[in-house]
Amino acid sequence: MSQFPHHSTENNNSATTDVTPVVALRELVARLHREQNKIQDLLSSLGFALRSFNNLNQFLELIPLMAARVTDADGSALFLYKPNGQVRLEQLHWQDSQQRKNIRKALEIASSQITFLPNSVPLSTSTGILDDYMHRHLGPDVQIFGTAILVKHTERGWLYVLSRDPEYSWTETRQKLVRLVADQTAVAIENDELAVELKKKERLDQELEIGAEIQRRLLPRQCPTIPGAIVAARCKPANRVGGDYYDFICTNHNQLKSNHIQNGNQKDVNWAVVIGDVMGKGVPAGLIMTMLRGMLRGEVLHGNSAAGILQNLNRVMYADLENSHRFVTMFYSEYNPMTRVLSYSNAAHNPPLWWHAATQTISRLDTEGMLVGLDANSQYENGQAQLESGDTVIYYTDGFTDAAAASGDRFDEENFITSFNSACRYCNSPQAIVDYLFDKVQDFIGSDRQNNDDMTLVVLQVTK
Repeated sequence: MSQFPHHSTENNNSATTDVTPVVALRELVARLHREQNKIQDLLSSLGFALRSFNNLNQFLELIPLMAARVTDADGSALFLYKPNGQVRLEQLHWQDSQQRKNIRKALEIASSQITFLPNSVPLSTSTGILDDYMHRHLGPDVQIFGTAILVKHTERGWLYVLSRDPEYSWTETRQKLVRLVADQTAVAIENDELAVELKKKERLDQELEIGAEIQRRLLPRQCPTIPGAIVAARCKPANRVGGDYYDFICTNHNQLKSNHIQNGNQKDVNWAVVIGDVMGKGVPAGLIMTMLRGMLRGEVLHGNSAAGILQNLNRVMYADLENSHRFVTMFYSEYNPMTRVLSYSNAAHNPPLWWHAATQTISRLDTEGMLVGLDANSQYENGQAQLESGDTVIYYTDGFTDAAAASGDRFDEENFITSFNSACRYCNSPQAIVDYLFDKVQDFIGSDRQNNDDMTLVVLQVTK
């Protein structure tokens, strides 16, 4: 019996010996679990802040605090580049408020001595330069460890953790955690820049829409009523603002001033029919087109011939066009309803096509003349066409003949002439001709494709 208690005592000692490491292991696991939960909570909070904060500066204020807590450091510092290449201490966290002022001053002095643009020196070299200055100004008692903040592979700053503990070690886990915080910082910086760019784009879109609306208002809202003739027109810019231009201008100035003209119903009222194309497209071409319109209408008031109007317009606009490195093609014509004579002059524009109803043939209306804005002393020629009943004249820009299909083939002038010929034979109005030709080109380039150039048509048809 005496052996049983002795045997029991040995078992208890053995159990005590076995249980102690288990308890210690459980405590270690629990501590690690608590630390893991703390780190997860901190990083989750950082992620929530990244999604929620609209102000970048508010988000950046959290970064050093998060970096210090996930690495058990005394403090953390965030440095970012300025646009001029200067390195700036953006945010600082330091647990001891009494020491914070001295730490900040030392870091500001260290960073102020460095100036270089992102990626101007290798990453390791730039980080080493800041490390050296920080060691010099903080002293040997402060250990520093840092990682670069990279936005689209471009170095934009550094995130450092700082510790006065001589036993502090820069473990692989701490490196990963600071890298996570630095990556979140990079995402926040990139998101802020994207938001700024988006706002700029929205402002530009608004300005473009205003420009497009102004341009739409400058183009004729409706075609004039001309005795003995019908006109139709359409302009389709490649972008919201285009460089194509067409206009109808009453040229009987004395009657115009006396308000004698109402909707162009007078037989003795002449009408200018104009089409032009500014080299290029988009806003620059649209601005020049707007200026061109004002200048031309001013020239028409002087009552010169078609060639004289183009010549004066060229002289007036030469300096502005030369400075902008852009030129203008233009075809200017005046139609007299009483005589059915079309007087015209061409400044290197696509010659309008004249469909002769009597013979059902097509000829071109053209004269010698250079681009507006190419030479201040350019000379232009006058031409005349005696239109007959049923004749049709079409003015167009090169957006039609240069229209390209997905294969790369262009609609070209031959196809345009053939299509115009068919339209004159089978369409019952100028508007139907305009619609037919626009549809024809759209079918050629593909119904789901957008033409890369502005397209404009004006059709003048003499009634029978």
